[in-house]
Amino acid sequence: MKFSFKSKLLISAGFIAATSAIWHLLCIWGGPSWFTFARAPQQIIDSSQQGTLLAPIGTVVVAGLMLSCTVFAFSAVGLIRKIPLVTPALMTIAFLCTLRGLIAIPTFTNPTGLDLWQVIASTVWFYVGICFIAGSIEQYRLGKSAT
Repeated sequence: MKFSFKSKLLISAGFIAATSAIWHLLCIWGGPSWFTFARAPQQIIDSSQQGTLLAPIGTVVVAGLMLSCTVFAFSAVGLIRKIPLVTPALMTIAFLCTLRGLIAIPTFTNPTGLDLWQVIASTVWFYVGICFIAGSIEQYRLGKSAT
């Protein structure tokens, strides 16, 4: 199977989303120190320490959203069977990932200094957003040419 450059970008974004989902799920197993390392909100860290359900349920929801990004990306390029609403999903994911990548920019210049983890995470999600934008454009064009 031969993939276009945009499809390869979308595949890489899908792998990043899947890897991130797995990492989030591993935080449940790893406990509070893993949530702290992952820069989880304090509520999630507290929940993990107290053994309440907020941390595991919230983490499973976030991981599920990331895995759905993978499913839409892989469906769009034909690695798995086609699922409905691929193009609108790709556009939404592109917007959200790009926003996630850009939203941390103000934190880069805060008085406490630079948070390297935030810079890396934001850069990765910005890249994923760009990949989904490229995939959205390709899927839109393919959809237009099929009609």
